[in-house]
Amino acid sequence: MINFFKRLFGTEAKPDLKLLIDEGAYLVDVRTPQEYAQSKVKGSVNIPLDSMSNHLAKFKDRKHIIVFCRSGNRSSQAKSILERNGFSNVVNGGTSDNVKQFVK
Repeated sequence: MINFFKRLFGTEAKPDLKLLIDEGAYLVDVRTPQEYAQSKVKGSVNIPLDSMSNHLAKFKDRKHIIVFCRSGNRSSQAKSILERNGFSNVVNGGTSDNVKQFVK
C-alpha cells in the first residue's frame, strides 16, 4: 500500500539511469521506426509500443531494462505492458534525450 502512495504522489526514488546503463541495461526505444531512424540512442533497439507484446522473448534474462520514447508517455505504457507480463526490472527512462545523456 505504501508503494502505491509513493507512485501516486511521486515520492518514489528515481532510478540511477547512468548506473543501470553502465551495468549494461537493455535500452529499448518504443517510438515508431520512422522516429527511431531520425534520432537513435547509441546501443538501443527499436521495439515500437504497438508491437511490444509480440517481442516479450527479447526481454527475457535481461538484468535491467530501460524503455524510452519522445515524451515519456509511450515508455510509461511499455513499462506497464512489461510489468503485466512478469518483468519487474523495467525503468521508464522518459525521453530519448534524457537517456542519451548517460550513454557513452
